[in-house]
Amino acid sequence: MGPSSPEPVQLPLGIRWEDAASLASFHPAGNARALAAVERLLAGEETCVYLHGPGGTGKSHLLQAAARAGSERGDPVAYLPLSERASLRPEILEGMERLDLLALDDLHCIAADAAWEEALFHAFNRMRDAGTALLLSAADRPDAVGLVLPDLVSRLQWGLRERLRPMDDDDKLAALRHRARLRGLELPAEAGAYLLRRQPRDMDSLFRLLDVLDRAALAEQRRLTIPFLRRVLAAD
Repeated sequence: MGPSSPEPVQLPLGIRWEDAASLASFHPAGNARALAAVERLLAGEETCVYLHGPGGTGKSHLLQAAARAGSERGDPVAYLPLSERASLRPEILEGMERLDLLALDDLHCIAADAAWEEALFHAFNRMRDAGTALLLSAADRPDAVGLVLPDLVSRLQWGLRERLRPMDDDDKLAALRHRARLRGLELPAEAGAYLLRRQPRDMDSLFRLLDVLDRAALAEQRRLTIPFLRRVLAAD
């Protein structure tokens, strides 16, 4: 990766990655190739990785996990969710080449915005020349996400591209139990299946629910049995 800057770029809005977002907490299921690509990027074996796929497949998790991993080893990094572009200006990309890693989330949110596309095109060139690692996510491939600047599409196609696939119920259950174990909780398979039948099925909602259950289990020193889950969910 490029040389570390003595003055890491400071982003507005207090943008941070989720505390739970780590490579260890990502359950790959059918997305092991995407996880491996991010790990290679962090190891300096790739310079640009583009992740794409539908919502809820873990793209943001991987970008935040990469930013967290780089930060924990002392690298200057930034995580920038373009879903917040209403509160951002394209000029925020100026100086990003001083970073070791930029994780740029939700690229599709700036599609067809000429100012943003041009700013990203020039930032991409500066980061490539400086050796800055670039990790991007979007809903689809560079040529199918709605970008109108041909040179930007071409640049984004230079790097490694990996598609993330939605998880089925077995994958979601395994991911939920994996996250619980990292918290020191044992979520029995039947209790996890109970949650999947009765709660929103997207992983963000399920992981937030796990936060609630974790606090309740700690406060009451209880195991995650179905009767306990039923009582906590009724009170939530």
